Amino acid sequence: MRVRGAGSIGVMAGYAMALACREAPASLYPDRLRNARERIESTRPTARNLFEATERVYRAGSSSPEDAFREAQYIAERDVSDSRQIGLLGDALIREGARILTHCNAGWLAYLDRGTALAPVYHAHRAGKQLFVYVDETRPRSQGARLTAWELQHEEIPHLIIPDNAAAMLMSQGNVDLVITGADRIAANGDTANKIGTLEKAVLAREFGIPFYVAAPYSTFDPACPTGHDIPIEERSEEEVLYQEGPGEDGVIRRIRVCSPGSHAWNPAFDVTPAKYISGIITEKGIIRPLKDEFVKLRNQDKQFNV
Repeated sequence: MRVRGAGSIGVMAGYAMALACREAPASLYPDRLRNARERIESTRPTARNLFEATERVYRAGSSSPEDAFREAQYIAERDVSDSRQIGLLGDALIREGARILTHCNAGWLAYLDRGTALAPVYHAHRAGKQLFVYVDETRPRSQGARLTAWELQHEEIPHLIIPDNAAAMLMSQGNVDLVITGADRIAANGDTANKIGTLEKAVLAREFGIPFYVAAPYSTFDPACPTGHDIPIEERSEEEVLYQEGPGEDGVIRRIRVCSPGSHAWNPAFDVTPAKYISGIITEKGIIRPLKDEFVKLRNQDKQFNV
């Protein structure tokens, strides 16, 4: 978790693969590259960007370490341009005075630039639109409360942190106009894996007639994954649930148990939102609807989609 966020994970995986190419001795070059790729890919099984990056750099590195680094740099630069384009296109969904709910963190701290889910928010704010953001705390690691809120505060965007289980009440009162989340992997039928708790928000949005959008670049799409049932879900240590940590008044980070001693916990890091709950996916090339036929068409016609 020293590096987190789908985009950042992908970029770092690309550079890690490039470093493996540079350090591998010529006599063991193919074996070292395969071993490095397997090790890198084992770190975060859900995030598609990681696999897309290692595949691209591994392929380039088969020619030379220099080609591997050029490909890793391309992935990093693409991350920046994709997030800015997602912000530009997603801005069209945000009307004046919009009240937006988001989950987890998909902004500056998750990508090399403006992020995905937060990119339209930043673009709209800088264009002068008045808006308000409800920030899910996103337990158990509190990426919303710690990271998204921090970003919005520094961007001077009005916001409130809410408990994860408060969204239903907000929506029932008519206080949410739009939900935007990021994604860690998108299957060929449009099913989308994202931080645990995203599925709840999608179901609630459908119940209360609120548009639910996913923001992600093409590097997050996985045409080889038929449905959400085929997405591997990372399960993390139960200690993330049983313990909480944070700075005290002296600034020292402390860790305390907040659950019943002797009890255990289940800690899936992601859940899958079926395509039927998604109003649209904001990509760097446009906003598309999560229909299987549309994804198949993109896969057949777009080489970048079918990496």
